[in-house]
Amino acid sequence: MNYPVLVPGILLRRYKRFLADIELEDGREVVAHCPNTGSMRAVNAPGCRVWLSPSTNPSRKLGWTWELIELPDGKGGVDRVSVHTGRANALVEEALLAGVIPELAGFAELKREVNVEGARLDFRLREAEAGDIYVEVKQVTLKESDGHGYFPDSVSERGRRHLEVLAELVDQGHRGVLLFCAAHTGIDDVAPAAHLDPAYARTLQAVAERGVEIVAYGCRVTLAPERPVAITLDRQLDVDIERRWSSSD
Repeated sequence: MNYPVLVPGILLRRYKRFLADIELEDGREVVAHCPNTGSMRAVNAPGCRVWLSPSTNPSRKLGWTWELIELPDGKGGVDRVSVHTGRANALVEEALLAGVIPELAGFAELKREVNVEGARLDFRLREAEAGDIYVEVKQVTLKESDGHGYFPDSVSERGRRHLEVLAELVDQGHRGVLLFCAAHTGIDDVAPAAHLDPAYARTLQAVAERGVEIVAYGCRVTLAPERPVAITLDRQLDVDIERRWSSSD
């Protein structure tokens, strides 16, 4: 997925969930839209470099959108993290159509945002000679101190309901797939964040036993030469539904 021309700045603070104060390279301070309603645990890092996309809509109240943040990777470099949750579905759709996700290859039809069992799931893939595949995408940006990726970054009752719906669809003879989209270049595997939402972790284990498939894919950010110009899903990641993080790790 290609980005528009992104503008660098420094994160000053994120507040009221949807707002972030950013200092641009020319010294101006602007208020950017933060398209992430989560806690942004470990990603809301004042003082780090961020990248903004400018709005082309003259009637929009905020002229900037916060797209990426660069975090120290502990090795002298940086990890790049997409904070824009609205990009996750586009990333996954692009990967599906490109055949990057072999577990979901060979479908004949793709439908976005399907209402089923009282919930809205991200994709329905229809196979020519088989049942439907229902896919729910969850963006992962939380990398804890043990070096592993976790989801969710706060209590997510909606996320737990999505798991239950996927299991109900499996019971009906369909395939149900939870796809973790790790939008953090430093995340190489994913686990449920039982330390933040133990109910989600328990539900994830329960639906996996009922046949819900759980997969994860990681991202790559392309630079030209130092400016991010694209983000793509490029590799399968391990999922460990039994891993537990503790503050002593």
